[in-house]
Order: sequence, then structure tokens, then C-alpha cells
Amino acid sequence: MKLKPLLNQLKLNLKGELYFDDLMRKLYATDASVYRKLPLAVALPKDKYDIKLLIDFAQKNDTSLIPRTAGTSLAGQCVGDGIVVDVSKYFTRIIDINEKAKTATVQPGVVRDELNNYLKPFGLFFGPNTSTSNRCMIGGMVGNNSSGTTSIQYGVTRDKVISLKTILGDSSDVEFKALSKNEFKNKLELKTLEGDIYRNIFETLKRDEVQKEIQSQFPKPQIHRRNTGYAIDELINSNVFDSSNPESTELNLCQLLAGSEGTLAFTTEITLQLDDLPPTKNAMVALHFESIEKCLKSVESLMQHDLYTCEMMDDSILNLTKHNKTQQENRRFIEGDPVAILMCELKANSENELNAIVNEFLESVDRLNLSYANPVLKDDAIDKAIELRKAGLGLLGNIIGDKKAVACIEDTAVALTDLDNYISEFTALMVKHNQKAVYYAHAGAGELHLRPILDLKKSEDVVLFRKITEDVAKLVKRYKGSMSGEHGDGIVRAEFIPLMIGEKNYEILKRIKSTFDPNNIFNPGKIVNAYPMDKNLRYQSDRTEPEIKTVLDFSSAQGILREAEKCNGSGDCRKLPEFGGAMCPSYRATRNEKDTTRARANALREFLTHSTKPNKFNHEELKEVFSLCLSCKACASECPSSVDVASLKAEFQYHFQKANGFKFKDRFFAKATKYNKIGAKAPWFFNALINTKFVSKIVKLTLGIHPERSIPHFSRPMKINFNNSKSIDVKPIKTLYLFVDEFINYLESEIAFDAKYLLESLNYKVHIINNLESGRTYMSKGFLEEAKSIVNKNISHLKPLVSEDTPLIGLEPSAILSFKDEYLRLADDKRDAKQLANCTYLIEEFIQNEIKEGNITKEQFTANKVELKFHGHCHQKAQTNQKSSFDILSLPENYSVSIIPSGCCGMAGSFGFEKDKYNVSMQIGEQTLFPAVRKVSANTIIVANGTSCRHQIKDGTGVVAKHPITILKEALV
Repeated sequence: MKLKPLLNQLKLNLKGELYFDDLMRKLYATDASVYRKLPLAVALPKDKYDIKLLIDFAQKNDTSLIPRTAGTSLAGQCVGDGIVVDVSKYFTRIIDINEKAKTATVQPGVVRDELNNYLKPFGLFFGPNTSTSNRCMIGGMVGNNSSGTTSIQYGVTRDKVISLKTILGDSSDVEFKALSKNEFKNKLELKTLEGDIYRNIFETLKRDEVQKEIQSQFPKPQIHRRNTGYAIDELINSNVFDSSNPESTELNLCQLLAGSEGTLAFTTEITLQLDDLPPTKNAMVALHFESIEKCLKSVESLMQHDLYTCEMMDDSILNLTKHNKTQQENRRFIEGDPVAILMCELKANSENELNAIVNEFLESVDRLNLSYANPVLKDDAIDKAIELRKAGLGLLGNIIGDKKAVACIEDTAVALTDLDNYISEFTALMVKHNQKAVYYAHAGAGELHLRPILDLKKSEDVVLFRKITEDVAKLVKRYKGSMSGEHGDGIVRAEFIPLMIGEKNYEILKRIKSTFDPNNIFNPGKIVNAYPMDKNLRYQSDRTEPEIKTVLDFSSAQGILREAEKCNGSGDCRKLPEFGGAMCPSYRATRNEKDTTRARANALREFLTHSTKPNKFNHEELKEVFSLCLSCKACASECPSSVDVASLKAEFQYHFQKANGFKFKDRFFAKATKYNKIGAKAPWFFNALINTKFVSKIVKLTLGIHPERSIPHFSRPMKINFNNSKSIDVKPIKTLYLFVDEFINYLESEIAFDAKYLLESLNYKVHIINNLESGRTYMSKGFLEEAKSIVNKNISHLKPLVSEDTPLIGLEPSAILSFKDEYLRLADDKRDAKQLANCTYLIEEFIQNEIKEGNITKEQFTANKVELKFHGHCHQKAQTNQKSSFDILSLPENYSVSIIPSGCCGMAGSFGFEKDKYNVSMQIGEQTLFPAVRKVSANTIIVANGTSCRHQIKDGTGVVAKHPITILKEALV
């Protein structure tokens, strides 16, 4: 790299960070689109002076700057071969809230939902609402002119931008805002780049014939989701150009910059117009239709009502959820077998007012006589309907194999009066290309989201990719619609801007770009002088697919490479702790893209695809990107593509260690059960020994354990023939096998005693299994051959014992749930593994089911009042749910239980012990869990079912947490 010495100097000069290593360049080579371009470098500026240094560097070295926030762009806006400038880490301040004026001033890296949480006490919010709102950032929303489901009520981002503080290509600071006529005249007199911009725009747009050309060629003005090119059609409505119109507004070039995708200037500060919080009472009418045509014919009429959302989904989406167990509850509102459902939301300030407007709406529906059922949803039924729609779309996009739903024509919008006819022609066009039309629409905004299913690894489908996009662009143009409704032009649609707005208008866009940015340093290849839409794709077409042998079975994804390729870049792994879930704990601690689920999948995809080494896993870059993965498994359930990074990490560790050897500390933690077993033979002696400062220090130094981390104490293991329960005088309700795993058995055996006592006291016959280890320690350290041997041994041992009538239940989530996860990937006999998995339960799940069957009742427990706070294990959250723990803890009638809304505790087995990971471990704990534990009253009991979780809570807060089974055992009467 010839610029490396200059980049080294730039790195020294920046207050922020600059990377130009292979790993970081590869991580930023893609966004959520189908494109890939390897950037020169990645910068994380700390202030505007850093940005000025970057601008100066780009100007002097013939390179460019690609602005980026969350990197969730669908059209390739964040992809380029210059320096990617990521403002998501440091430009995150909410600078000012003006409650009286209802404005907010923020930096571009503020997350949309984070801003709205901050605004809630003021009774205000920022209206535009994308599906990525819990991680997308205001800078990206301005760059894309984002809108979302609420646009029919609150407009688009362009409507909300009051002013932008920017840095131009000559490093000058310029604030763009509304200008009076006198202020505008003063701008024309400036002998600066800012003056050049205003003069060029005025001279270009002032002529009548130019304005008429814009009006005749641009999308219809009633389409509020129109984002094709620069919004010069908005500028000509200002009083500078249309003074005779009493409705004309002051000129504000923010209208031009919103939707400009960072191609004109670099924005550092944004002032937004806010709205009052919406009314608190809401209802959703879910109109059921027998045909798409009837659904679409109803939209224009129904939009005469004051709707807050008007969303459509068809039976393709609905059918995908029919056999999905988790969606059965969410489908309850569906009547019959509709071909389409139109979800119309109404809001009011009181229940009476809401009922009145719902009745008025239903009267209109009846007059139309197009729908056959119109259930009215309220409260959580609305959330369930929305969740159903999201789930269907997630399943639609989660296709196994190389064929994928490709973003290219998914953003078209037309006027409501044209929607019916447009979709009829659209459907015919899709049929022509052998594509099934799936209708998922912001119907009230006239916008249709549809992605063709294509395999972009094949050249014939790349040809079809272009052909479909070209044909749709021509169709949209015939209706004077917008090719880019809310997802932007980027690379995928910028080529078609001349078609969409006319060549003369396109020349105006080029002049505006060259005036703002003469040397083309700001995000080149987007909007004007576009990159070809069928080049620089993520995958090389007609390539020979790498054959990669693995220990874990990835056949469900057609191999480990395709498991990594499932990541579509949507960035769900970047959501912050306040938005719930557990994904991704390491990113939440560091705020580095490198520590996201997305980065790990992308890095593995890059090296498995492009590495020339015999062992494609043998790269230090992969070791770096996986180093802070806690294997919490949240990604397997929370990622819309269900990318299982914990399994990817385990497979990587295995192959990397095969090539480079096993570190002593990793070998020790993998074989920890062997040493714990020794310690448990004389726990009083070894605990006393380890508690001495000298021995503790030596152990920690030898094993790389952080000095502040406590070492767990050994406990005397339960004997198989141990009996501490009341005798069972009657026939037991059921017989079961209690799997006392290696963690409980040697470190916390009192929990096993409690479990046996509880179950036998409730009249269950309990057989103890404590002579087997789960293999969890080997799996977590990548010792997959040893783990595989344990898995096969355990299945062979348990197969003749465990059945539906005699289930296997376990106490430690990470151990017992491995029977339902990793065992299926490691076992030689998949059939036996699956049969065992189907009869295996976390102990809370088993008791929950027994409560439902009436075998366990509240009368068997105390009536004393007790307050409990529960923290669930990550693997429980990912593979089952926390409700089972909540339900069993709530069984005693006066037990008050609440779930701590925490993600991962941060311990994750050996992760929290290791010296180089301890600080991250504790940072994760401090996000939600530790503060929640510290806040509780002295009488509140903290409950956690994970051994690592209890250890972390004790080290982080000094509080001793109890296992749910201990709580129930102590509650017995």
C-alpha cells in the first residue's frame, strides 16, 4: 500500500482512531447491501477537527471519504474504496433539547430510539420510524431521508431537519438552515465555497423552463416518499424561486442535503423538529381480503381517515407463520384464510374518543364492502400482529442456500391513485421473470417492498438482477413514481436516476455535486457518476465454492461458509442494552464494529472465501475478531438470519488451535472438570488452600486469571445412592433422571441436593446422573474432538434410560441445553441425539409443565410474602425462554417475582476469569445487571439459574444469588 507511510502519519495526528489493517478493511467492505468494496482505511474521528484532517488528507491524496453510522444501508451507500468514516462511536451526543421550540440538536451518531427515550420526559419524539430504529442513527436517517411506518402521519426525515452543521470539501464550517430573502442575498455575495454553492443553485434553478422540466420529470409531489437524486424539486418551491405562491417556504438547503447520502458535505450536527408524543390510546383494525385487488382498492378511501399506520401483508408472509410454534399465539386475530391483510392503526387521547373514530372507520369499511372480516385489536394484540408481520418477513428473508431475497426493486413508491394499477403491472412483470410477487407494503404511502429471489453467485442471475431492476425502473417512470422511496439510491439505483428524472435534470444534479465537491471526495459513485449496479458484488459470480470440512455439523445451512453468509448486514447486533435482548454483549461494552455478530460472520466469510492457506481458519485476524465473543448464543435467536456465531467460533478455535497449538490456560479450562473433581474430594482442604493469598496469586498468574476475579469453591459431590428426601409412600407421579452436571456437582452440589429433595417431596422418583460431564468446557474452548467423544458417550449411556415417560432434566442451562444444541451438531448418531434432545428439559421447564398438568400446586408451598428478582442465563434466553423460571418462582401465592431486563451477565464460563477479558466482562455486568442488583432492598432475594451468572453477581455486587430450585425447596411446607 503506497499510502501506508502517509496513513501512519495521519493516524498519529488524529485524536480518534485510524485502521488500515486487513481485518478492519474487510469488516467495512460491506453494509447491508449486496455490494463489497475494500476501503483504503477506516477512521473513527473524535471531533470535527479530526474530520477536517481526513478531508485534507483526501484532497491531497486523491482518495475519498465514505460516511457511515450503523452501516445498515440496503443500497450500498456505505461501500467505497476510500476511507470509511465511522461516526457511530464518538459522535453520539445529544447536544440540546429546546422544549419550547420542540427541537433537538444531536450529533450524527445518536441512535433514533435512544433519542426518543431521552425525549419522552419532555412529551416529545422524533417521528420518522425505520425498522432499524433501535440501532440506526440520525446521521444515516438524514443521509437516506428515512421514513418508516409512521410517515403517513409524521412525514419523512427531510420534513424534520431544521439545520445542519457541516464541513465542506475545503474544510470550511457551514451551517445550512432556512434563509429569509435578505439572508439569501447575503449568501450570494460570499466569496467562499458556500457562496459558490448558493450562486450555482440560484443561477441553475431560477429559469422557468428549468423548473417546468423538474416538475414534469420528477416523481409526483403527492408521493411523500420520493428520494430519487437530490431534492431539487423541493428547492423550487421556496420563495426564492416561487415568490408568488403564498405557500412557498424559505430556502433551506437541508432539503438538498437530506437524502444526499453524504455526497455533498460532512455533517457534524443536526437540529430536528420534534412532535408531541402520539395519543396514548390506540386500536388497529386488521382488514381481511379475499384478493390483493380488493385490498389495494380500499387504500385510497381509507387513507381519508387519520391513520397512523396503514401496512399490508399478503398470504405468502402469513403462510410462513402457519406452522411456526412461536407464532401461533400471534396468529389468533386471523379469521379464515385471507389473501391479504391491511393493518390500519388509529389513535386518540381517550377510550371514548378512540371508540368513536374506530366506529367511524368501520362504517367506511362497511360502505366499501371489500373486506370479509375486520377484527379490532387493542393493547398487546396490536404488538402480536406487528410481531407476526415481522416474523413472516424474517422467515421470508432467511432462505437456506445461495438464493436470497435481493434488495434492488424493494423501494418503489407511487401515488395512491395509481397503486392498484401499478401493482397489477408489477405482478405481471414479476411473472415474466419467473418471480413470485410477495406483497409487503407501506400501503398508505404507496410504497411496495418486494425483493426478487436470486443467486448472485451465478452470472445468469446477475444478468437477471439488472434486467429486473431496469424493467421495474421503466414501469415506475410510467407512473411518475419514485424508484427510491426510503432506502436511498446508493449503488443499486443510482444508475437509473437519469431515467427517473430526465437527462436535463440529471445534469443539474451533476453541477450541484461538482460545486459542493469539486474533487469528488465525498462518497463518490452514489447519485451521480454512479458505480454500475451489477459490479463490485459481495460474491464473485461463477466462482468455485470452497469446500471446508468441519467437526460441527453445519448441514442445516449447507455448510459453515453459508452459515456465515446468512448474515445480511442488518446490524441487529448493534442494538444497545436499553432496547432489550442480549445480542451482542461485547459490542455493547466496546461499541466497536469489530465486536459485533455481523463482524464475526463477515470476517469468517471473507477468510473462508479468499484465503489461500490450506487451513483457511489459520488467520490471526479471525482470532482477534472472535476473541471477545462470549458464546452467549443470543445471535442464534435474536439475529433475524439466526447466524449461530457461537458454533462458528467453536469451529474456528478448533482449526486455529490445530495449526498453532493449544495454550496452557485454554487446555486447563477445557479440562477444568478433571481438576474440579480432584478438588471436590477434599473441598475443605483445597478451598482453604486457594483462599491463601500466596496460592491464589500463583494460581491466577499461572492460569491467566485476573487478580480481582474470585476463584470458585469446591463442594462435595452428591453420591448416586444419596437419599435426603421424605420417603414416597404413594406411587410417584413420574420417574425422571436428574443430570447433575460437572459445574453443579463439583462446585455447587448443594443445589443438586435441593433439587432431589424438592422433586421427591413433590412425589417424583429421581434417578441421579452425576457420573457424566456435559462437554461444555471442551466446546467453549474449541476442543471439539474431545467434546464429540463425550457427546457420543453420553448419548450411548442415556439412550436406554431417557424417554418421554422418563425425561432428563438439568439444573445448569449451559450444560443441559447443550443436549438440545451442540449435541445435534456433534453426535455421530443424529437420530439418537434428536430423540434424547426431545426428552431433555431445563428443570424449570419440567416443573412449569407439571404445574400446567396440575401435578404441582401452590398449596404445597408457603404463603409467606417474598420478593424475588430473577436474572436468566443467556442460553436459556436463546434456546427456550425465561418464562419457565418466572412461572415456577411465582407458584407460591405470595411470592412477587420480576425479571431483571438484563442481557448477558458478562461471565460466560472462563471468559470472565481471563485477565485480558475481565474488564469487558465487568463492563457488560455494569450495563444492566449490577445496577439492578444494587438497587434492590435488603429483603429482596436475587435469583439466577446459571453458575457463571451467580459467580459474576457475587464478584460484581457482593450479593449471593440463589438458584430457582433452592428458592422452591425452601418454600416447601
